[in-house]
Amino acid sequence: MAYKRKKTRPKTVKALLSSLVLLLLFTATAGNVDLSKIDFNDFGSVVEAFETQNNTADYSQLENLPEYNGEDELVTLNKDQPFFTEEELSLEEGAWQSFSNLDRMNRVGPANAMLHKKMMPGQERGDISEVYPSGWKQKKITGGQWLYNRSHLIGFQLTGEDDNWKNLFTGTQQMNQGPMREYEEEVAVYLKETQHHVRYRVTPLFKEKDLVPRGIEMEARSIEDDQLQFNVYIYNIQDGYQINYETGTSKKDS
Repeated sequence: MAYKRKKTRPKTVKALLSSLVLLLLFTATAGNVDLSKIDFNDFGSVVEAFETQNNTADYSQLENLPEYNGEDELVTLNKDQPFFTEEELSLEEGAWQSFSNLDRMNRVGPANAMLHKKMMPGQERGDISEVYPSGWKQKKITGGQWLYNRSHLIGFQLTGEDDNWKNLFTGTQQMNQGPMREYEEEVAVYLKETQHHVRYRVTPLFKEKDLVPRGIEMEARSIEDDQLQFNVYIYNIQDGYQINYETGTSKKDS
């Protein structure tokens, strides 16, 4: 479960509700909820565990993912456990980041990092408008917004990486400003509050000759403690629009 701030609630009510939900957890999930990840003094964490267990689809690998079903824009992978090896979690090299070279179709690959607060930028983000990721076929959508963002694999707020072509891909407004941003902010808050390290990887999923990724896998694990951990896949979709991932063109649903 991802690192989150605790919410305060009246203790007597909180204890009673936690007990009731605990009973529901065991009854409805046959004991499949990881109770070690739940703070029973925090009703919010109990409810979150219940909701995650029952409402978030989980898949073992990227290759097993189905097409977007029109509802679940985010799913977990490997029961929310990152795929990092012990070697990949080593702090021997300190804080660092690396990016894959663009392929022959100008597409980005996985971006990796060992994050730390000292990598976070002290200045505003610069101009990235001269970067044109693969599949960049921009258009305005309902509400006057743009369909696509120049989306960072490793968010600017985490390492200050700016107009790096190896770090920018064609991502929808819905994905980039929604769940992707929320997970990036979780990591940023953790880094600021703990000054610990976080192993981090973002992997774009392209199929065959696609120029726009179908989605991205985001993995994170805190090193000095077990407070932050996730492995999620976010579909690169925009509700109400059909995207041609091979070309980047799009059309409004009829």
